[in-house]
Amino acid sequence: MPEHHLFEYAVVRVVPRVEREEFLNVGVILYCPKLKFLQCICTVDADRLQAFYKQLDVKELANNLFAFEQICTGSAQGGPIGRLDAASRFRWLTATRSTVVQASKVHPGFSADPSATLLRLHSQLVL
Repeated sequence: MPEHHLFEYAVVRVVPRVEREEFLNVGVILYCPKLKFLQCICTVDADRLQAFYKQLDVKELANNLFAFEQICTGSAQGGPIGRLDAASRFRWLTATRSTVVQASKVHPGFSADPSATLLRLHSQLVL
């Protein structure tokens, strides 16, 4: 029987008008410290986003979400935050902020396969 490991995840949201507190889920970040796993999957559905908020700059949003993914992987393109350890990168990405791209509260769980769990959460919460 495979061993299950504690993981944490947050949903990445687009909040075009912060004062209205309306959002669309566009991605999921999953962190499993025991397996040194930190990944993010984001999906930019331009039609859906434009229907939600016409003035949204979808190209700029895609660039911001790409930065999230680069920070998760620890890539040099993630800038100074991308050079931090995985736990610090996860905490930075999921910190409360009042911007167009936000993360939900962090939720825990157990998984034997974080990659499969990330795909399942993305399918359930974003697609």
